[in-house]
Amino acid sequence: MLDSNMQAQLKAYLTKLTRPVELVANLDDSAKSKEIKQLLSEIAALSDQVTTREEDNAGLRKPSFLITNPGNNSGVRFAGSPLGHEFTSLVLALLQVGGHPSKEAQELLDQVKSLEGEFQFETYYSLSCHNCPDVVQALNLMAVLNPNISHTAIDGGVYQDEITSRNIMGVPAVFLNGKEFGQGRMTLSEIVSKVDTNADARAAKSLTEREPYEVLVIGSGPAGASAAIYAARKGIRTGVIGERFGGQVMDTVDIENYISVIKTEGSIFASALKNHVNDYSVDIVDGQSITKLIPAPTEGGYHQVETASGGVLKSRSIIIATGARWRNMGIPGEQEYRTKGVTYCPHCDGPLFKGKRVAVIGGGNSGIEAAIDLAGIVEHVTVLEFASELKADSVLQDKARSLKNVDIIVNAQTTEAQGDGTKLTGLTYKDRTNDSLHHLDVAGIFVQIGLLPNTNWLGDTIERNKMGEIVVDARGETNIKGIFAAGDCTTVPYKQIIIAAGEGAKASLSAFDYLIRTSTRTAE
Repeated sequence: MLDSNMQAQLKAYLTKLTRPVELVANLDDSAKSKEIKQLLSEIAALSDQVTTREEDNAGLRKPSFLITNPGNNSGVRFAGSPLGHEFTSLVLALLQVGGHPSKEAQELLDQVKSLEGEFQFETYYSLSCHNCPDVVQALNLMAVLNPNISHTAIDGGVYQDEITSRNIMGVPAVFLNGKEFGQGRMTLSEIVSKVDTNADARAAKSLTEREPYEVLVIGSGPAGASAAIYAARKGIRTGVIGERFGGQVMDTVDIENYISVIKTEGSIFASALKNHVNDYSVDIVDGQSITKLIPAPTEGGYHQVETASGGVLKSRSIIIATGARWRNMGIPGEQEYRTKGVTYCPHCDGPLFKGKRVAVIGGGNSGIEAAIDLAGIVEHVTVLEFASELKADSVLQDKARSLKNVDIIVNAQTTEAQGDGTKLTGLTYKDRTNDSLHHLDVAGIFVQIGLLPNTNWLGDTIERNKMGEIVVDARGETNIKGIFAAGDCTTVPYKQIIIAAGEGAKASLSAFDYLIRTSTRTAE
């Protein structure tokens, strides 16, 4: 099951165990059970701290296995294969059950430990999903920290009957105590906030009580991380606040154009960003969104921002680096069937549509790449492009057109997503050459039509263009003194990671120049 490189890496990690770990397998006669049995045996052979045994519990999924400590019945359970993107989740679960500490903020870990009540989490994942590990790892950690919390990570490819019966059409899909809890990527802080009813009030109080910053970065993607590092290197009080560290990079599978890094994955790159920021004295506020900006009444005064939790932060200068999000189609049925057939991640959700007919909306590089990937999984792919020709690179177009189960339709305006009330069943599109309407029977719609800047929360406080992008000058400064912006949320062309990082550094240097040239006024 594990090749020599994986075994060597895992063996090195297992030296960090500080207490014994027991792998308890609940198996049947299936081929998958035999694979899991072999996997657990290989893991146990790598460390004297790890043992295995089997149980026969009819009330539990077969195949599955529990990672626990000898004499303990709680811990982390995997139902199915924990390989592919979930191998890291398996390694972390082994380490954390074995006593190796988490790198999450201690305040957040204490919050998990103090949660009261019974929480039985189940997460459905696919081995090709790059979003799933974050959710699986967060819930695994919660189960390790709090005996009132249990978590089972379920391989949707093994338990297809549950995928069907629970009408799951997007992963990760999380259930709490048998009811739908959430779908898509979620951070530990986001999950804890949802289950801890007093979390917002505590967060608001904690944020409001913080000392004012010299530089406050809003957004924690490549632009925000770069800005925070450059500010902290100047020795000034720096804070960075965002909904999830890494931003949209977390939704990127492979990165091959960041100079000096030949190839990496989005989640790995995002982790490296956070580790780099953590090397400096930066106050990181994760899992919080900003809802309002209140510019300083006078130059040199303190700008304020309000969070969704009700907290208020103050800073002499602000760098807005809130990035962008996937563009919606804006048609009837899209929101109703979101996660029930309408999806935005072919890598994550593609395996759930195995053997079915799907549509891809968008003929740019992302759309055609999605069609090519999906063609190897689904029965048939129809690409719908609004314009009269595809925008994708010619090499991608040639590949897509060579596939027998891929059709490409241009001049096609998607007008409605349709379903039976519980799941998507099809779509309607208009032929823009003659306004005729056409129907496609599809089980999935993969939306790949570009991005929108995350700037709606600014209202009329900052100048933006008709696309919603923040207007900045050559220094990254907005129309308000002391407020700067960087990355995909701005008018700077070419939305690339390396450009966002450079713009974040530039905005930070500009903010520092502003600070040293502006006298400080008393915090309002």
